[in-house]
Amino acid sequence: MTATPLRVAMWSGPRNISTAMMRSWENRGDCAVSDEPLYAAYLAATGLDHPGRDEIIAQGECDPARVVAQLLGPVPGDLPVWYQKHMAHHLPASLALDWVDGLHNVLLIRDPVRVVASYVKSRADVVPEDLGVLQQLRLLEHLQARDGRVPPIIDSADFLQRPEAHLRALCAHLALDFRPGMLQWPAGPRASDGVWAPHWYAAVWRSTGFERPADEAPVLTGHAAEVAEACRPAYDQLRALRWRID
Repeated sequence: MTATPLRVAMWSGPRNISTAMMRSWENRGDCAVSDEPLYAAYLAATGLDHPGRDEIIAQGECDPARVVAQLLGPVPGDLPVWYQKHMAHHLPASLALDWVDGLHNVLLIRDPVRVVASYVKSRADVVPEDLGVLQQLRLLEHLQARDGRVPPIIDSADFLQRPEAHLRALCAHLALDFRPGMLQWPAGPRASDGVWAPHWYAAVWRSTGFERPADEAPVLTGHAAEVAEACRPAYDQLRALRWRID
């Protein structure tokens, strides 16, 4: 193992390409992955009734401080790269963000209209805080205040148009070699999947690579449209700073 392992924290919201991205990095061969390590703590703190809630809490770590210590500790498998798939909305508002300074942080964003349209297919109740974009903005503000730099911000719509170009750029940013295996992976579940996978990962289990989304944007009405609109300013602020890959 290298003296200082590379810890990549990909901060996404739900119903994005976050699990496919985790597949991509795990398929490098030199990379450990962690699937939503703050999920159990999030459910325990909020009391939300997500699919598989009891099992997630029973098998996960419910103390955010202990999760943080693990994420900054030894890398699973003693590998040189550790890819941490995070849901930004799992971050407790009370948790200081200084610990993320020990990670290479990337923000993975998606149009809130598309997020909400997908989200309500599985859970009818949704509020702006569920989308993660407000927490992504908090992360951005913290990271900019730290050193004045904008972390990589990737819009999944752009990424899916040119996955290889984006992955090559991200690997170069992290001083890593790009590996073609990041573009294709075997179908099916993985031991690294969270225990919630049977409830959410059907499409990823069928996949063998990144798939381009439908071009037509969904139309939202009522409360769903209000939630997406409430997240629009934060998303637009992040999107204005996103990577543009030529």
